[in-house]
Amino acid sequence: MQVDAVVLDIDGVLVDVADSYRRAIIESVDRVCGKTIDRDAIQAFKDAGGFNNDWELTDAAALYVLARREGLRMDIAEFTDRVADGGGGLEAAKAVVSDLPRVAQARVRDQWDTDRLRDTFQALYLGTDLYRELEGGEPPLDAPGYIHDEPTLVAPETIAALTERFDVGVLTGRPAAEATIALQRVGLNVPDAHRFTMDDWEEGKPHPRALVTLAERFDAETVAFVGDTLDDVRTARNADDTDEARVYYGIGVLTGGLTGEDGRRSFAEVGADAVVDDVNELIELLA
Repeated sequence: MQVDAVVLDIDGVLVDVADSYRRAIIESVDRVCGKTIDRDAIQAFKDAGGFNNDWELTDAAALYVLARREGLRMDIAEFTDRVADGGGGLEAAKAVVSDLPRVAQARVRDQWDTDRLRDTFQALYLGTDLYRELEGGEPPLDAPGYIHDEPTLVAPETIAALTERFDVGVLTGRPAAEATIALQRVGLNVPDAHRFTMDDWEEGKPHPRALVTLAERFDAETVAFVGDTLDDVRTARNADDTDEARVYYGIGVLTGGLTGEDGRRSFAEVGADAVVDDVNELIELLA
């Protein structure tokens, strides 16, 4: 696989977020709703598509918990399958909850406090000091910040080899400030023009606009997009369908929620061109 440019996701590719973002999802829902989901359920939402934004995944998880309390008779697998059938994302989750009687739907809406969920999430993830710095106010709770518990997944020699041989960009669902923190941690210097974060585009993955824009800025003919979710691969497939001037490869890594042979099969089913155990195998793959 020969490419001109490599575009990297951050979460689950460059840093491990199992005990940061994903932990914040679980604990935010628990604190606000009094009950929560488990880590396997988070992956089920990710696989359903449309949840590149972890704030929206938190909202959807809370919606599910509240709807179950009001009588929704679905387990998480059935719920997320219905979300996937509805096109994925938060709007599809809302549509599934419309199966409830109207009175029950109203009770769910009254309890579904998305502002509180977001504030709780950010306080847990950023910690007290970073919350004040980045959010501009007092956090709703004191926490050390799970952002400090993100082990790096990429070796320094991999960063050096990639940046020496290819144009390297970043495409992530993180807010810009949180993306910068992660990139500094792994030692990857990417100019603003070569990165897309949550703050730079509204559509989110798997919409291809950001990836195509990066390819245009690199003037690349072939681009590899490396990510840990099915939506990452779908983004590459959509870009390949949209942009007739270039070739896009979608590469899945097994250091996020998708792991083992089941993860390989899931990536293959959505059209991954390759699957690697971790990002450090890219050098050999792209040789």
